[in-house]
Parts: sequence; structure tokens; C-alpha cells
Amino acid sequence: MCGSISRRLLSKILCCILVWNGAMSGVVHGQATTWVSQAWSPDQGNGTYRNPILHADYSDPDICRVGEDFYMTSSSFNSVPALPILHSKDLVNWELINYAVPAFPGDYYDIPQHGNGVWAPCLRYHDGLFYIYWGDPDRGIFMVQTEDPKGEWSMPILVKKAYGNIDPSPLWDEDGKVYLVHAFAHSRAGVKSLLQVVELSADGAYILDKGVVVFDGHQEHPTIEGPKFYKRNGYYYIFAPAGGVPTGWQLVLRSKDIYGPYEEKIVLAQGDTPINGPHQGGWVSLDNGEDWFVHFQDKGPYGRVVHLQPVTWQDDWPVIGEDTDGDGTGFPYLEYIKPNLPMQEVNNPVDTDDFERSALGLQWQWNATPQPGFYSLESHPGRLQLTAQPLADHAANLWMSPNLLLQKFPAEEFSNTVKVDVEQLKDGEEAGLVVFGLDYGSLSVMRSMTGYQVNYKRCIEAESNTPEELLTSVSVGEPELWLKLTVTEGAQVQFSYSTNGRVFREMGEVFSAREGKWVGAKTGLFATRSSSKGIPGYVLVDEFVVE
Repeated sequence: MCGSISRRLLSKILCCILVWNGAMSGVVHGQATTWVSQAWSPDQGNGTYRNPILHADYSDPDICRVGEDFYMTSSSFNSVPALPILHSKDLVNWELINYAVPAFPGDYYDIPQHGNGVWAPCLRYHDGLFYIYWGDPDRGIFMVQTEDPKGEWSMPILVKKAYGNIDPSPLWDEDGKVYLVHAFAHSRAGVKSLLQVVELSADGAYILDKGVVVFDGHQEHPTIEGPKFYKRNGYYYIFAPAGGVPTGWQLVLRSKDIYGPYEEKIVLAQGDTPINGPHQGGWVSLDNGEDWFVHFQDKGPYGRVVHLQPVTWQDDWPVIGEDTDGDGTGFPYLEYIKPNLPMQEVNNPVDTDDFERSALGLQWQWNATPQPGFYSLESHPGRLQLTAQPLADHAANLWMSPNLLLQKFPAEEFSNTVKVDVEQLKDGEEAGLVVFGLDYGSLSVMRSMTGYQVNYKRCIEAESNTPEELLTSVSVGEPELWLKLTVTEGAQVQFSYSTNGRVFREMGEVFSAREGKWVGAKTGLFATRSSSKGIPGYVLVDEFVVE
């Protein structure tokens, strides 16, 4: 495994050290030196960048600027820890530095909440505090705050208890009043394509009124959602995507009165570019007069990846991207000149993990809240111990298993290689690699009375509790193995294994990865057992290499 060994040495040379403060989730915050991903880096090294700036599922991104620092967050849905915090100095090179919610109070997230949970957050800075508001479609609008985005955030506050209120964005007005705009989820509220403004308390912690619907998009802008509230030159602006995720556009509304009526203008659309549905994101203005907008593009199994576009202003309307015909509607750039900001070293979110630190890397999230005993980094220093867990009650597959340790697809083409030692597994237990989504594939090692079996399995329509199908099985003599998956263009996945880390044998046919519920496909690790009785075995994972 020459490639992974050199990668591991590079990891040490770069001193990619994450500093953690223990929590049940194993993740609170970290700080790393620069990390250059072998899978995807947007900085082209010549003063330009390529989109996406994050080729990973940072869905519904929002952004704010504080001095020379930029911070970003995104939807996390069912994944724990939740609400990732990314940091940049130049809007192109981003580092994952923390999660605002390392673990949720109560037991709601103890089982996977696929498609539920944390939707479309809004990140803001006001009067010395950072705020994140988000909508949980089944419980209401929540908020957390902190003085230091790299440090500890407050416990979530329920700002508005409601069913189907989503995508909140606050605005602190010059007169001291605080407002919040939000959308509606039709699946819960029974209505959609409406935007409502409510007034908040001075501390932004609770609502003061029932709100006013300020825009109805049913006729020309269906499925308007994800609003972001701003004020500029006396205008209130609501940046809001419309037309649906795959094929929609970025709409901007403006009014001199916070309750409207609002004028409307489409400021970003796909045009003849390959960037479908370019919308939903955040706007920042720089001291040098430049303006920029981050937005997502839905790439199916790759998730909602993040793009960066320049913004110009015409007659107090923003124009996002390249406006070739001068009509005020821009199209996305695939490449562009970097923002005029101090030079920053190339830096990407960390993907590889050698498990030599005292806690899990920030790239990892669980399928639900991890419970004591799921894993250990202390029992065998330098290796991750994953303890075999039974499937959820009445489950025929991994869909409802909280103990999946997953990370985002980091690029269009990449590989994951993991070195495992399964000697401590017990009969019938198995552990390995998974590409997880509505359909999923896995390559695992099972221990049996006769030895070890490398199994390639596939599950179609996992959400429907469809049983896994064993496609290929090979007997091996040694408990130490290398498992690998290779993703090529179009999210095509080939699994393989090796007994020496150098020569890999392909297992079965290519598998087409598929997205999950509102999220892209993920890769990661699992360990399962068929019974909850007795003392479980475990697998030791020596390294997880992304190339």
C-alpha cells in the first residue's frame, strides 16, 4: 500500500493535528495546519480558482464575514455532530474547524432522522456574538450562539415552536428591532412558496408576533425557500432560491419597508452552463468594494456542492456571476479570478485520518448520536476500535443503524483505502467499508467458524428495509486486510481488497452510488453483529486514506 503509506507520512509532515475537547460525540472543535487534499482543491495556484470551491455535500451554505475572517455553515440533517463550521481568509481555501452542535440534548437523534433534523441554517455575526438559526421541520426554529466559532457554542434554543417552519434568517435593524424571515415545508405545514417575516425579541431568542407573509411565489417563483435577509442602501433584501433544487434560479426581493411590498428579480440562473439549479447561499461584502456569493449545485450522489461567484450591483440590484447580455441575470463561472484578499496557503478540509490523535477527525459524522461503546481511540492507541453493534430492531439493512461512521464524498473521482484487523471479531460479526445512500454497497470482512470471508454486498431501496444481497464472497486466511473503494465519474464505485496492501483484487461489478435523503452519498466504516446478546467483538482500523 505504497500510496497510503506515503500519504500517512505526508500527514505527519504537515502536522495535521486536530485539538479536541472531549464530548460524548467525540468531536467539539479542532484546529489544523494547512492540508492539501489529493482528491479536490479549488485554488489553481495562479491567482484563479475553479468551482466548486467545496466539492462536497455542504448543502444550503451560508456565510458571514468578521474582519479578515470568513465563516461558513451548512445543513447537516440527521448527521451528528451537526452544523459544521468552516473558516477561510480568501473565500477559496476552506478549513473545517468545528461543529456548532457536537451532540443534541435528549434522545431525538439517538435513531437516524433521515431527511429530518437540521435544515438550511443561517450564520450571522452581531454585536460580538455569532448566531446560527435553523429550521427543524418537525419541531420549529432553533438558535445557537457563541463568542468564538472555534470554541463552544450554546445549547440550542427553541425560538419558535412550529411544524413546517424552515429556513430562518435574522436581521438586526438600525432601530434596534430584530426580524426573522422564514419559509414553509409543504410536507408538514401544508403550504409552500410563501415567505413570512416575524419580529423577534431584542436578544433574538423568541418571537413577538404571528408574522406577516411578505411574498407569495406560487405564480412565477414556485417552491421559493431558503431566504436570507440583508439591508443595503435603505433597501431590505431577501435572497431566496426558487424553482426547485435541480433546475431552479436565484431570486432577489427588495423593498423600502420590511413588510413589503417587494420587487423581484432573477439574478442568477443556469443559462447554457453545466451548473444546474444555481441558488441558495449567502452574500458577503468586502472592505475593498468586492461582493461575493456562495451557492450550491445539486450533483445527485455527490450532494450539494459549493460554488463561489462574484457580485456586481446595478441600480441597487445584485448581479451574480457573468451577465453576458446585460439583462441583470448572471450565469455561474466555472473558473474566475480569486477575491482581492491577502494570499492564503492552499488549504482544504481534511479527509484522510490515521487515527493517531485523541479524538476523531472533524471529517467524520455519525448516522445518529453515538452511544458509549461505539468506538474507542484509547484502547489501541494509533488505531480506531469500532465495536460490533446489532442492527436496529426489525431492520434488514444498515439504514437505521446509528453506528455508521461516515464522511462526505470529497471529489468527483477519488479512492478510500482502509487497513483493518478483524481478529477480535466474533463468529458472525463483520466490519468494513460502505458507500451509503438510498442504495448502498459495502465491502466487509466476516468472521466465521471456518475463518474469514470478504463479502461484497448491495442494498437497493434501503429506506424500504430491503434486505442486503450478498453478491461476491471470498475466503481469506489472515485477519489483517486492506479494503478499498474507487469512485469514478458519475459516482461509479468499484470495491477491491488486498492481503498485502500492494496488489488489490476487484470484488464484483461496479456499483452506482446514490444520494440519501436530501444528502449526497457518503463513505465510511461500520461493524455489525447479528445478536445483541453476549460481549461483542471489534475491528481495529489502522488508517483511512483518501486519494
